[in-house]
Amino acid sequence: MKQKFYDTAVKQEKAVLVGVITPNETDEMEKEHLEELEFLASTAGALTVNHFTQKLQRPDRATFVGSGKLEEIKAYVIEEEIDIVIFDDGLSPSQLRNIENELQVKILDRNNLILDIFASRAQTAQAKTQVELAQLQYLLPRLTRLWTHLERQKGGIGMRGPGESQIETDRRLILNKISLLKDKLKQIDKQNETQRKNRHQLVRTALVGYTNVGKSTIMNMIAKSEVFAENKLFATLDTTVRKVVIENLPFLMSDTVGFIRKLPLHLVESFKSTLDETREADVLIHVVDISHPNFEDQIRTVNETLKDIGAIDKRIITVFNKIDAFKPEDHQVSQDEPLTLEDFKQSWMAKNNAPAIFISATKKENVDEFRALLYDEVKAIHTERYPYDQLLY
Repeated sequence: MKQKFYDTAVKQEKAVLVGVITPNETDEMEKEHLEELEFLASTAGALTVNHFTQKLQRPDRATFVGSGKLEEIKAYVIEEEIDIVIFDDGLSPSQLRNIENELQVKILDRNNLILDIFASRAQTAQAKTQVELAQLQYLLPRLTRLWTHLERQKGGIGMRGPGESQIETDRRLILNKISLLKDKLKQIDKQNETQRKNRHQLVRTALVGYTNVGKSTIMNMIAKSEVFAENKLFATLDTTVRKVVIENLPFLMSDTVGFIRKLPLHLVESFKSTLDETREADVLIHVVDISHPNFEDQIRTVNETLKDIGAIDKRIITVFNKIDAFKPEDHQVSQDEPLTLEDFKQSWMAKNNAPAIFISATKKENVDEFRALLYDEVKAIHTERYPYDQLLY
């Protein structure tokens, strides 16, 4: 008898991306936003085959895009056998329901996609608990689209009467689970607080920055540790703390989760305990990918997030990474005037009074200068805190 073989490989899902261009956004900005969304989709394991954009005053309240654009997307989804449609903004429960009814395929918004990546990256009990909490908080207002039997009531002896609809049962179960997860996180926070108390005698530094700017590579380089580093968004989810010694000066360095524009608020809330490492650090090392065409927007996003978590007023060293990949044509002031790396160095130093360094972590360029700058900043805090410490003299 002839043996049958079956392909058990997981099929890569085909995705299309959808974005709205509002009056305060340019076509270039929307293109860059969709490229970032494509990178997110790729990190989650999807293959992006097309982008759809529409210019609107504001996203449509019912279907995010206009009815004509939705028909265009529907035709493409059917013709190309698309598995998933991803929107570059958070969708309301009613928008999700209306779009799903129309397109009849899986619909994800930006928040859901980020949550999916976080779920796949979580390694420790703390990260897994934080992700599950954020997922349930995201799911709670969207329960209406998950059930078609909303009025089904419990019956049987002792259960007669109005009963309880399925959606109310599920809402109650989710609220109970959220409460349990919050209690679990409080316990983990207490353990982490105890660990942090034991580190108080050392100066603490924290690497912060947009996702995928090279924080983990810098951590590995300075701390000589093996922190997971990959060219994907949110490669680091769990905070890693390492002891570093430069010359005769020991201090702590932590590598934290990367920030991203439109980071879901409930995700920031869930990761408050992870972000405590940032809040309690003495020095923040803000890593910037200077090769990215819109790195200044990324700096703004990081500063806004730092402000949200109450960490903007700390000492900050700005580290412009990836100078080996910097291309002047990607940073043009005008059509005939590309911005060179030297031009940017001078303008940045003129505008900002904070310490800054330009390096390449992968090519080991200017690493000694970075170590010297870091040493000076940490030493200033150490001598201020322990003026009679003989260690440095």
